[in-house]
Amino acid sequence: MYIPKIYENQNLEEVKQFIQENSFGILVSQQDGKSMATHIPLELSKNDDGNDVLVGHISKANPQWHNFKDKGEILAIFNGPHSYISSSWYDFEEVPTWNYIAVHVRGTIKTIEGEALYNSLKALMEKYERPSKNPVKIEDMSDKTMRQINGIIGFEIEITDIQAAYKLSQNRDDKNHQTIIDELEDTSNPGSKAIAEQMKKERNK
Repeated sequence: MYIPKIYENQNLEEVKQFIQENSFGILVSQQDGKSMATHIPLELSKNDDGNDVLVGHISKANPQWHNFKDKGEILAIFNGPHSYISSSWYDFEEVPTWNYIAVHVRGTIKTIEGEALYNSLKALMEKYERPSKNPVKIEDMSDKTMRQINGIIGFEIEITDIQAAYKLSQNRDDKNHQTIIDELEDTSNPGSKAIAEQMKKERNK
């Protein structure tokens, strides 16, 4: 991913937190010279060796899993809030732009099954069921329901590289930076308001 230096976030712990909070990602791979992509939750974890990994699963009906055995590089993309930045918000003439947060994770993939797959599904459910009024536990599901596990392929991606772009008007002076925040907060767009919050955090580092 092309990232101008001013927008590059090298704070690995902050980026990992972002991945955990925005874990519905895009899994991208190559098969027979063609790009394939699947939109799925990808959970940040650690393997038995203590290395950072992404864990997930896809349907066996999805042909993308057939190239998981190649041990080639795979790409996971995570997107955060984003918002249009109007030219009218500056006190000088400038083209419009877009503020956003995006993270690219590269690594090598391998399939998982048995206990490792079950544990990954259990962790996924526990994370997302926790806020529910009546959280469901995988241990309470019937054997009939759990047979659906036979229709998925679990995988683990050992991370080799993380790139994070936090494009948040870092190149603007204090006056214009504040004006952009004010305009974003004045919209009804949740993404715009979230970008305004991120801009304030970034400025206050």
